Amino acid sequence: MGRSLKDKQAMVTEIKETLNEAQLILAIDYQGLTVAEITDLRQRLRPTGTVCKITKNTLMGIAIDGQDNWQPMMELLKGSLAFLLVKEDISGAIKAYQEFQKVSKKTELRGGVMEGRLLKEADVKAIGDLPSKEQLIAQIAGAINGVATALAVSINEVPASLGRSLKAVSEKDGGGGSGGGDSAQTDVAA
Repeated sequence: MGRSLKDKQAMVTEIKETLNEAQLILAIDYQGLTVAEITDLRQRLRPTGTVCKITKNTLMGIAIDGQDNWQPMMELLKGSLAFLLVKEDISGAIKAYQEFQKVSKKTELRGGVMEGRLLKEADVKAIGDLPSKEQLIAQIAGAINGVATALAVSINEVPASLGRSLKAVSEKDGGGGSGGGDSAQTDVAA
């Protein structure tokens, strides 16, 4: 039983709203997946802020029409596709899909679109190899902490170094006594 025109228009509107929030779209061939496997994929993607949408290519084409940043997706709209609309953690979403793909061995990544550019499978894999947002934040925090620690050590070292220098000068003056001062005067007179 087909969907009514009103249902299709509602679906296109929903897809457009999701596209407005998305940073990346991945197109995967989902042929051969069971409902349970698709549910598993959706559950893996949910923590990364990704929506797995299965819709007709024509409806996706209508939703993309007029949006320049998603136009390259038109090249991928062939066959049975599921669309992964990534809103938040791009690297995490790609890694979650790759883990699912290793387990199921039934899906094939056709490509994706990000910032108006068509991405091939190798491009998507390269993006997936980047550290996640949490890892980047941890790295930046570690770098900032390292700089702060080095600065604190350097600031603390100035008075300690000054103290050691003063002590060395006083020991030299005190240890040599007045004889050290007389030899300096003798050298000047000679």
